[in-house]
Amino acid sequence: MSQTKLPNVNVALALALISYVCCCFSAGIGGLILSVSAIILIRKDQQLYSANPEQYNNYSTLKVTRVISIIALVLSIFATLLVINAIVEAGGWDMYIEQQTELYENFEL
Repeated sequence: MSQTKLPNVNVALALALISYVCCCFSAGIGGLILSVSAIILIRKDQQLYSANPEQYNNYSTLKVTRVISIIALVLSIFATLLVINAIVEAGGWDMYIEQQTELYENFEL
């Protein structure tokens, strides 16, 4: 019996790596979405592997992808909480946007 690769590992790895980068650039929201999507794909492949472990040969890549996804998820949650905290401390969404606008104007961005 020839071994094959788990079907979702490469897609999950790509999503995990992109979510790791997106956790800082999208207030954590992009990272949350992508890392949760990667974790869902990883679960599907884990179920496939547990049903027939002799058939698949890239389970180690799946474990690494799972670790990256979990780290990206934690960082995304942390980034989202920081943004929520900044909005609350600013006094609401309108004040937060006003502060950000002033910040951009001061730095001429």
